[in-house]
Amino acid sequence: MYEYHILPNGIKIILSRTQSRVIYSGVYINVGSRDEQGSDEGMAHFIEHSLFKGTEHRRAYHIQNRIDGVGGELNAFTTKEETCIYASSLSEHLERCLELFADILFHSTFPSSEIEHEKDVVLEEINSYSDSPAELIYDQYEELAFGDHPLAHNILGTKRNVKRFTTERLRTFILQRYTPSRMVITVAGNVAFDKLVRLCDKYFGSYENHPSVVDRSIKPTFHHFDKHVNRHTHQAHVLIGCEAPDVYHADKTAFTLLNNIMGGPAMNSRLNMAIRERYGFCYNIESQYVPFSDTGLFYIYAGVDLGAQDKVKGLIVDELLRMAEIPLTTRQLRMAQNQIIGQMAINNDLGMNEMQSIGKGYLCFDHVDSLEEMSVDLMSLKPDDVLRVAQTYFGNDRFSMLTYGN
Repeated sequence: MYEYHILPNGIKIILSRTQSRVIYSGVYINVGSRDEQGSDEGMAHFIEHSLFKGTEHRRAYHIQNRIDGVGGELNAFTTKEETCIYASSLSEHLERCLELFADILFHSTFPSSEIEHEKDVVLEEINSYSDSPAELIYDQYEELAFGDHPLAHNILGTKRNVKRFTTERLRTFILQRYTPSRMVITVAGNVAFDKLVRLCDKYFGSYENHPSVVDRSIKPTFHHFDKHVNRHTHQAHVLIGCEAPDVYHADKTAFTLLNNIMGGPAMNSRLNMAIRERYGFCYNIESQYVPFSDTGLFYIYAGVDLGAQDKVKGLIVDELLRMAEIPLTTRQLRMAQNQIIGQMAINNDLGMNEMQSIGKGYLCFDHVDSLEEMSVDLMSLKPDDVLRVAQTYFGNDRFSMLTYGN
């Protein structure tokens, strides 16, 4: 069971109590790349890098050494809708982690010399993505799918924007968006909840909540397309997808199961069996379901032989349409339900995954379902539920395709 608390300034706290000596902690902030505009595109990701470059109390070296020096790890990431700063450490160093999170979130100075250096790092990160078609194709797909909506923005931003970022602009972006009521402190580990609340109040409780300029009232529109991009690659990169349920939609549970059946991590996924195992057309084929706050995306990615790309596209579409035409048998459904519940249990057994999962969940909802509650929801699905969802989202007129190849 999870334990919850909300500080007077609006910061949420959630704990998953374990008996491990290792504790995983983090701060989720409900701000991502979709909350940028114009010349600020790429700012959330750049701030994620720059938070570690100096505060009113510490230089960059001292920040890096604060957790690593006691054998822990400190890191961060940015998505379309969230920024997360997190750490793993021995349980006795939890206070050290929380104090550091507060310091870099509320007291970062963004020294100009460090910012200029970090620009080069991020520019190289952009170059790295440009050289990796298997990663770049996802960004271009989202740009085509969402058009001029902020969800279409590349999380890394553009080189032009990155070169123009300044200390003042970083500070303004944070002040306008990183308000306490958009934060969740998430912990998985062996700590008493009342102690955790006291520590969070000690280091985070004094910061006043204030209005945020974040506005997600404009819902994105999904644009359909079929685009081929000529690139000199040794294999074709194929991405086929469609719009999917958002994180609050009633179809989310059924679609999560559907995604796992189609191209989840197991070797027995339908796409893996139908395309890799039967024909040997590809080494890697997988599907992903990404629910946002007001829409969702479903992708199927395959890296295939250049001469087989058209055949593979047809096979993928056939498998999707088959899901929308032929209901699962009771036995097939039960196997799929047991499989995904097992995968979730193994995933949640990893403390870092559990900490991040409950943090993101509490950011979106006032309650986070336990594995038992999620299992009940999954096991309540009937074959007709899965068929209806497949018929709702899968269809020849719903799929959009992006291909890289010669």
